[in-house]
Amino acid sequence: MAEDSGQERTETATTKRRNDFREKGQVAQSKEVTTAGLFTLSLLLWFFYAHPFWQNLENLYVVSLVRIRDYAVTPPDVVALAWGLGGALGKLLWPIFFVSLFVGFLSSFAQVGPLLSTKVFKPDINKFNPIKGMAKFVSKRSAVELIKSLAKVSLIAYVAYLTVANEFDTALFLGLLDLNQTLVFLARVAFLVMAKTCAIMIVLAVIDFSFSKYEMEQKMKMTKQEVKEEHKETEGDPLLKSRIRSMQMQQARRRMMSEVPKADVIITNPTHLSIAISYERETMDAPQIIAKGADHVAFKIREIAREHKIPVIENKPLARALYKQEIGEQVPEELFTAVAEVLAYVYRLKNKK
Repeated sequence: MAEDSGQERTETATTKRRNDFREKGQVAQSKEVTTAGLFTLSLLLWFFYAHPFWQNLENLYVVSLVRIRDYAVTPPDVVALAWGLGGALGKLLWPIFFVSLFVGFLSSFAQVGPLLSTKVFKPDINKFNPIKGMAKFVSKRSAVELIKSLAKVSLIAYVAYLTVANEFDTALFLGLLDLNQTLVFLARVAFLVMAKTCAIMIVLAVIDFSFSKYEMEQKMKMTKQEVKEEHKETEGDPLLKSRIRSMQMQQARRRMMSEVPKADVIITNPTHLSIAISYERETMDAPQIIAKGADHVAFKIREIAREHKIPVIENKPLARALYKQEIGEQVPEELFTAVAEVLAYVYRLKNKK
């Protein structure tokens, strides 16, 4: 709609629009965060797990050679040996698999929070459109991703080269060292390369996630017309609501006017207030306000009162005080005396008549 109307998306996304995007699975998420997390935790795991891993692997190798010597080359024995080796390797490798699974879940949760959307699994015929599929490979997004990947690989390769180059002089003397010292040197250089790679990937992940969040914010922006339409959907059409409110007020006013003939007296501020008071000694503990109004409503109350020969008494202070009360409420205790005097006067008039 924004494109058709030519309006620019200048308005910040509303909560409803954000929720709609989230339900569709469209959230700011970076693959670099998962990659950096997996690489970093794997390196930390390997730093602490390398020694027991190689030690257990060496023991497994020795035990396997001993067991193979006693095995007969028959199908059952070969299957049993394969299952035994597979189980032993699984015990060695399960921490690595667990870290991969844990990091994948944790990185997604950290970026988008708890989210379970089934809309992304709904079949969409457009996904099988070969023209649109080919367009993805030559889109602006694909070009940006390609440039990002090339830049990342180039940067990591350059840092790895510098790290290895700094150790070149020491590497010239490896021929004079024994095997263990050579392996320690190679492991130290490899660890340096991996640690620097982790640092680069963490920085790139932060940048990429920030960019993804900015990009999603831009995508979720709305036009002024979309904001108005959404407000109508959630809050209702203001014109319709105004009309309904007006009709409700008219009905309430009609009900109130139907109560005026039951009043014993109308107390007025002659300029613009009228309050109808009713009192039935058998059923009421105190006089009750059954109708009130200002301006034309006040004059309408007086007109009905005259038609039904209800006394209209002018009392400005009392009228202003009673007008502050709600319809259906009893007269406040502090106004009992003033209202009682008015009612007594009205009853005396009726008795004279």
